[in-house]
Amino acid sequence: MTTLHERVAPGDLGAAYRYCGRLTAEHGRSYALATRLLPEQRRPAVHALYGFARTVDDIVDIDAPAGRPAGDCLAELDRIESELRTAVEGASSAAVRPVVLAVADTIRRYAIPLEHFTAFLGSMRMDLPGAPGFRAVYTSMDELHDYMHGSASAIGKQMLPILGTVTTIAEAEPAAAALGEAFQLTNFIRDVGEDLRRGRIYLPADELSAFGVDGDLLRHCRSTGATDPRVTRALAHFVALNRSGYREARPGLAMLAPRVRPGITAAFDLYSVILDEIEGNGYRVLDRRAVVPRRRRLALVAPRLLESAAAAYRG
Repeated sequence: MTTLHERVAPGDLGAAYRYCGRLTAEHGRSYALATRLLPEQRRPAVHALYGFARTVDDIVDIDAPAGRPAGDCLAELDRIESELRTAVEGASSAAVRPVVLAVADTIRRYAIPLEHFTAFLGSMRMDLPGAPGFRAVYTSMDELHDYMHGSASAIGKQMLPILGTVTTIAEAEPAAAALGEAFQLTNFIRDVGEDLRRGRIYLPADELSAFGVDGDLLRHCRSTGATDPRVTRALAHFVALNRSGYREARPGLAMLAPRVRPGITAAFDLYSVILDEIEGNGYRVLDRRAVVPRRRRLALVAPRLLESAAAAYRG
């Protein structure tokens, strides 16, 4: 089992990238499946992005079994940001984290703006009690978009230089940002029950209240396993909103380099089909987690495998 606090020898890039690959395989099954469709030489960089994001997410998860006080987590985020800046500048450290070593190399190799990682870390701080801007509840979609700017849009922008585009990066960035936010809103809908356990409600309060839903009702349904038509209607609204986000992002797929297009299209399909599972389960996301069956995941990926092979042959 890969640990999130493993260290590697200074400068051992191969070990750092392999570590990120193991993290991706163990903790991001759909993500890992989609990245298998990418050109082999680009996969390590994508794994590095995932490994860094996963490690930071683990730091802010103060409710995990090995969770720490929020103040310690904030200090740890500051340390990992300092490590990243130092590593990007080319300085070595005897105790560098493998995810930092790998992602710093990826940043330099693909000329990814460091500001996308700074924005990501800023949003992660918003998840920590006592941090500036901390929110346990989001009152409006505008507030949620402020959070997702760093936690989702920035991830899409980090990916673009690695994937390559047939347009300029600037032209492709809006669609990449939209796709990042669509992915994350799917997570928020799927994980309402789990987030409630952690004292968080990411779905905006004003949108929920339009359907007569508040935190107390959500907590009641979660604790009792009861369904409520008001909650069902609210979740259906968010699913519809999420689908519109995927429609906004879809034109961006054609802006990607042909060789990587099948892999990202697979990720697009794998994530958006989670919404089908949520609908099929009657929007029961408070006491269970929607999971796309392995057979369906493979069925979605199989056509992309053929596309990927054809693109590789043409390339």
